Amino acid sequence: MSASSVQHSDDGHAHGHGHGHDGEFSHPMPIWMLLAVFFALLILTCLTVYQSQFDLGNMEIWASLTIATVKAGLVIAFFMHLLWDKPLNMIIILGSLIFVALFLGFTMMDADGYRENLIMNETLQESQPPAVNVAVSK
Repeated sequence: MSASSVQHSDDGHAHGHGHGHDGEFSHPMPIWMLLAVFFALLILTCLTVYQSQFDLGNMEIWASLTIATVKAGLVIAFFMHLLWDKPLNMIIILGSLIFVALFLGFTMMDADGYRENLIMNETLQESQPPAVNVAVSK
């Protein structure tokens, strides 16, 4: 950026021309949209708490991760203004978010499959007397 294309604002910071930094917000959103997203996040948080009261087995993991992914998607799209960015950025970030949720979900399902074996192993170790090391000297 050349010295002629830099303008100094009242606070002493230099800003380049053409970047929308002339004192206005780059993507003004109407208040109703911000409130709608805010209330959607509140409702999804309440849904997460309500859902935790039920024993859904492996589906509990998927329900929690789905709700968390939707909430993160709302925050990314609206509050981080990704909705107004290039479509490829939205695809990459939301795709990454979905894959992280899938990886966590499958990992948690797999860990739950071994829970009975771990509990049985801990019970067997507690019921056995501790091993005594006896050194034999000659």
